[in-house]
Amino acid sequence: MKLGKFKINHYINYIVIGVLTAVLAVMTLTGGRLDSSLLFLLEKVAISIILAVSLSLVVGFLGELSLGHAGFMCVGAYISGKVASLLVASLGNGILTFLISLLVGAAVAALCGIIIGIPALRLRGDYLAIVTLAFGEIVKSIFQNTSDETFGGALGLNTPRFDKKYLFIIAFVLVLITLAVVQNFIRSKHGRAVTAIRDNEIAAKASGINVTKYKLLAFTMSATFAGIAGVLYSYSNYTVQSAKFGYNYSIEILVMVVLGGMGNINGSIIAATLITFLNTKLATVLTGDLAVLQNLLYALILILIVIYNNAPALKSFRDRYNLNVLLKKLLRHKSDPASVEDDAAKWDVVPTKIEMNEVLSIDMVPPEMKDNTGNGGKD
Repeated sequence: MKLGKFKINHYINYIVIGVLTAVLAVMTLTGGRLDSSLLFLLEKVAISIILAVSLSLVVGFLGELSLGHAGFMCVGAYISGKVASLLVASLGNGILTFLISLLVGAAVAALCGIIIGIPALRLRGDYLAIVTLAFGEIVKSIFQNTSDETFGGALGLNTPRFDKKYLFIIAFVLVLITLAVVQNFIRSKHGRAVTAIRDNEIAAKASGINVTKYKLLAFTMSATFAGIAGVLYSYSNYTVQSAKFGYNYSIEILVMVVLGGMGNINGSIIAATLITFLNTKLATVLTGDLAVLQNLLYALILILIVIYNNAPALKSFRDRYNLNVLLKKLLRHKSDPASVEDDAAKWDVVPTKIEMNEVLSIDMVPPEMKDNTGNGGKD
């Protein structure tokens, strides 16, 4: 890649997440003690980022409303949890068991995405939202009504818990992989086809874009990463219960995408982190009789954030004080114009028909104002 084409804003999320993960990993692996609640919060943040970024592929870039994202996560969590519980006896609770469970969970979620996507993506708007919502509720109900020997029924499936010191590192590595796949897909010709469908489906079809193919591709990719988030969830908890993956959780993921900005990957990352942190802290602080205030405060905070992001009266403040402006100020290259050596517009570089001293010595007096002596009317 040429240095001139390198754009730092395309890689700033990789850099920030990678540096933070590396610092926390070094602190953990070298004997530094991180609170177990902080490690659990980091796991939840990584899961939320994967869910928000993957749903943004459908809602933000494809422009379709999906309310069944928690259903794909549910499939990945249950299937991978079952596979892990069967493999632990022979392979142990190590990285090999995790990788096999990850591949199986992601593959089954992708298969569900294809099965649901083929008929559902022929619909649009509210109809697609209803179908995906129905899928999520059906999946939840199926796992909830299984026997104790298969998937645990209403009490949930007992799954092996991965070591907290390592799981958050693995989770953020998967976050980086998710970002790499989604962002490179969006910046490719296939991603441009997806955004063209979002902007004007009729025009995209008229220009030769296979609308059904690209809709199904984006939907399947989104379902795959939702399944990966489900695998991480099953390894982050001792029990997987279907009640977790209900309608409200799909709405919460959708809120992360909308709050971060439609089609804004960095915004989805920030919103997912913020909402996960708020939920965790409110659940920790508001206990006992104050627990009833959790949803109220959570809703009020979200309303205030939405007002800040969309209020016309605050537009000038947002434009002046935002992350992009701050980054531009920090990365702005201030150089002395006199020190520029490769200026293609310098007088000694631009080819001219006459020398510079000749230009400065040209007589600018009009001919009609000159007398016979050529003095311009002056003695």
